[in-house]
Amino acid sequence: MNAQRADWPKLVIYTDGGASPNPGPGGWAAVILEADDTPRELVGGAPSTTNNRMELQAAISALADLPEPSTVDLYTDSQYVRQGITSWLARWRAQGWRRRDGGAVKNIDLWRRLEGLNRRHRVHWHWIKGHAGNEWNERVDALASAEIASRGGGAAAEPGSDEPVPPDSVRIFLKVRCVGRRGAWVAELVMPEGTAEHSGEAADTTPNRLELECVLELLGALPPGQPAAVYTGNDYLRRGAALWIHAWKRNRWRTKSGGPVKNAELWHRLDRQLEERRVQWPAPTGDAGERLRELKERLRGLF
Repeated sequence: MNAQRADWPKLVIYTDGGASPNPGPGGWAAVILEADDTPRELVGGAPSTTNNRMELQAAISALADLPEPSTVDLYTDSQYVRQGITSWLARWRAQGWRRRDGGAVKNIDLWRRLEGLNRRHRVHWHWIKGHAGNEWNERVDALASAEIASRGGGAAAEPGSDEPVPPDSVRIFLKVRCVGRRGAWVAELVMPEGTAEHSGEAADTTPNRLELECVLELLGALPPGQPAAVYTGNDYLRRGAALWIHAWKRNRWRTKSGGPVKNAELWHRLDRQLEERRVQWPAPTGDAGERLRELKERLRGLF
């Protein structure tokens, strides 16, 4: 480290952000911890935004608030932010702000602003597990959640009922069936290059668990950052992913009644997927409902 950086102020920042539903009303928060000083809190939000934009905005606003170049340990529970700034951004820039699959990088305006601030300061980027008892992570989560609520977010509205699905999204139609503890599933993926079908079987499972496992497998096989829309008749998966997961995270993966969230290890994995790509959960009506009925009949023939 050169002499100039050795003299820079040293401080710690915690950030968080989100939208509920996602997309929907959003909020972000940051706590700036300076030596021998009272913690400084920043909050803000937007009437219509996404989890990822709010996570980025929290980091941007905190770093922009610093009056001089500083050495910063910044803690975020968003892998999208940490991986983006430490690993993905250089490749995106070299590829003309295109992803590996050729699609445009989302949130370019915010990534460019964050890149400039990252150059101004010496930032050490840390990922921290959310809702794991850290005092300052819990504080920024509470501040961001309050900002979301102040904008009318967090209500248990029907997920995805009015949000249009972008043409570059992969549409995933999923149907599962269980007889006793044995299960089978079939999925149809509609992509710009064509349609593909996937199916499989599972032992010692339940319909809810099998839905989660299938979605994780299907999303995990998509290119990094590829947006998707998942059509399912299972309200546990659809409402859980679009709405309930935010409250579960705030409650440290406990339900309203205080009990542990079922299939929590699978929800943890899905939460990471939702940080890395935009996933919508449209209501299975019209043509989507007809596709699911066709898959149901096909599944009966397989299992």
